[in-house]
Amino acid sequence: MIAPLSDPDTHQLIVSFCVNAHAPRFVNYTFCYLPLRHYVKQKKTTFGPLSDEDRIFTNLYGRHNWRLEGSLRRGDWYKTKEIILKGSDWILNEVKISGLRGRGGAGFPTGMKWSFMNKPSDGRPKYLVVNADEGEPGTCKDREIMRHDPHKLIEGCLVAGRAMGARAAYIYIRGEFYNESSNLQVAINEAYKAGLIGKNACGSGFDFDVFVMRGAGAYICGEETALIESLEGKQGKPRLKPPFPADIGVFGCPTTVSNVETVAVAPAICRRGGAWFASFGRERNSGTKLFNISGHVNTPCTVEEEMSIPLRELIERHAGGVRGSWDNLLGVIPGGSSTPIIPRHVCDDVLMDFDDLVRAETALGTAAIIVLDKSTDVIRAIARLVEFYKHESCGQCTPCREGVDWMDKMMWRFVRGEAAASEIDMIWELSKQIEGHTICALGDGAAWPVQGLIRHFRPVMESRITQYNKKNPPREPELEMI
Repeated sequence: MIAPLSDPDTHQLIVSFCVNAHAPRFVNYTFCYLPLRHYVKQKKTTFGPLSDEDRIFTNLYGRHNWRLEGSLRRGDWYKTKEIILKGSDWILNEVKISGLRGRGGAGFPTGMKWSFMNKPSDGRPKYLVVNADEGEPGTCKDREIMRHDPHKLIEGCLVAGRAMGARAAYIYIRGEFYNESSNLQVAINEAYKAGLIGKNACGSGFDFDVFVMRGAGAYICGEETALIESLEGKQGKPRLKPPFPADIGVFGCPTTVSNVETVAVAPAICRRGGAWFASFGRERNSGTKLFNISGHVNTPCTVEEEMSIPLRELIERHAGGVRGSWDNLLGVIPGGSSTPIIPRHVCDDVLMDFDDLVRAETALGTAAIIVLDKSTDVIRAIARLVEFYKHESCGQCTPCREGVDWMDKMMWRFVRGEAAASEIDMIWELSKQIEGHTICALGDGAAWPVQGLIRHFRPVMESRITQYNKKNPPREPELEMI
């Protein structure tokens, strides 16, 4: 059981357990003393490492029981009834105080997004849709939550649903995540049986259902309106906005689509206070965050850390450092495959948060860090990402359908060195014609890696072209004797 020492009920239970040496009702619970602190947002100069007592996700690696019994021991479902009874305005206020921003990539302020739904009812039911269609290459944080800590997500659905007055939550999970969807469904069944969700959820008088919907493997369904289309049984293609989902969403009803991690942290924010969550990271970049670290590191991992932790410290502390030492680093893709690559000299001091990565001309995205050492053919690496986006384009928008296809063909010519040097500027201009000219951000996700490559590794591209021309000099046209 995790609770602050200022809580009189918790204090009494601990005193009873320690002094009387018996507490039969709570013998199966693990008590964790949390020191009482004043969580005041201050100007911090250093960030991380995160202490164990401040971790929200305490079963990321599946070392403990993921079922209801284990979740209760880790502090899930603790005083959830009281949170629900405090009402939607109180929950929204705590989320706003926390400074939580969407963890799915866009980074939109969560409290503001959820408040769009908190308006007088027009008779239509409201829905929460949880985006668990985690298809971004390099990203697997949500998968760990659903596989090893599903009750944290289910409780988060209840709290978020109460905040926006939603009738039910639909968890749209990637089709390839079979074990994760199975664990999630088992956890939902346990929560129904225990009275934690469903009619009179947690004894609060609030009715709330949770359903699991499995996708079929389309990356485009990670976009919120394409996800809604798929949820309704249609082909997963993004909708034009407006109208926004908060007005006309799933089944024509007001809907909010939120990422798994965003929803899962809501109960912890309500229990510990928005000010506690806001005490981590820089201003406008608050809280803790799950980071995936993969690629050329010694120990790839998923880890929860404080926002604004330096990228270099994150890699060296949790991933065992770059393979062959930091000096062997070529570059890093910091936020999943759709974010621009940054070279080593930028990685030396950049902070892992929304604002500092924008300053470095990239983005936090899903915080999926892909590390590339000097053995990497960086042109080929980016070409493979462009090929992925070409394959996953729904084909609805001409700039994406045609532009990304042409960009893919050009990138593979750069890989071989067959292109002309002038084509580097040509593909840059092509990427700019795609960026911002499509219904959804898939076109942007294809354009940004190419822009990052040209911005930081243009000499590598020019050298490849020069080497090819030396090995394959243009032949003089042969004159025919007449």
